[in-house]
Amino acid sequence: MAARPPVRDERAVAAYVERFGASLTDAGMPRLASRVFACLLSDDDGRMTAAELTEALEVSPAAISGAVRYLTQTYLIGKERERGSRRDVYVVQSDAWHGAMLSRDRVLAQIESSLRSGVPAVGGTSAAAGRRLQLSVEFLSFLAERMGDIEQEWQVRKAEITRDWPADH
Repeated sequence: MAARPPVRDERAVAAYVERFGASLTDAGMPRLASRVFACLLSDDDGRMTAAELTEALEVSPAAISGAVRYLTQTYLIGKERERGSRRDVYVVQSDAWHGAMLSRDRVLAQIESSLRSGVPAVGGTSAAAGRRLQLSVEFLSFLAERMGDIEQEWQVRKAEITRDWPADH
């Protein structure tokens, strides 16, 4: 007996998009960007045009434009050209959080560098401001070291998780 393909409940998916979007909004992500990300993440192939997002979320095209701009800048989604068309397709990768965290790591490295240059400007660690800045530098440096370890551990863990999955991941 052949296995039945999974049945997608569009009403349940829409409710999930709203719940997950609300969770992301509560965590600090802009509201519509949260909903767009949840919508793309729950889409079977993770690819939608602005028109499809507009229809699915019942919002204006201008609102979608701002949301996808935010999501592409944070590396949670990418943008591709639809073949043979001038339309953009917004794509969420299977491992979207991983890409976003790696991009955040690059941003933190830039912040660390800026903080480091501020330490001597405020009088070094003999000044209270210098100690605050130096402590921030040390924390971000520590975080960067740990992120490298986490990256390696995640690659091993991800391979274990996806070992028996079909090739769409």
